Amino acid sequence: MPVQVAVCGPGECTEREWDHAHETGRLLAAHGAVVVCGGHGGVMAAAAAGARGAGGIVVGVLPAADRSAAGPDLTVVLPTGLGQARNNVVVNAADAVIVVGGSWGTLSELALAMRRSAVPVVQLAGWRVHDEDGRPLGGVVHAADPAEAVGATGLFG
Repeated sequence: MPVQVAVCGPGECTEREWDHAHETGRLLAAHGAVVVCGGHGGVMAAAAAGARGAGGIVVGVLPAADRSAAGPDLTVVLPTGLGQARNNVVVNAADAVIVVGGSWGTLSELALAMRRSAVPVVQLAGWRVHDEDGRPLGGVVHAADPAEAVGATGLFG
């Protein structure tokens, strides 16, 4: 069974986040991983395009109950009718989670992924979570670039 890696990030992203997500998707596909994402624009679309361009499989987990808003680079489309609760499906379908950039929805995916203690969570740019004393919370691996992010999952030898 192939490794599945969720790539999470905002539906509207910067050019840098797009580039990071696209390269992350490409690298994951090159390793034979299935990319799981939210199936819409921004980081999700960039990761899907990168993976699909490299011949990879991309699963989009949509918030709506139909496929009409599915991104063009998805191989498999799963309409859920769950709204933002679909974020839980995205992270639970993954053997690792890579977060690119930051938004409220992305933060929810990061939090849900961190609740799954056995799953590596890697963050490439974006928001950082700190405790009440201003110290970064542990557990999230911060990567400087897509290659480091993919490597930090520990899934590829």
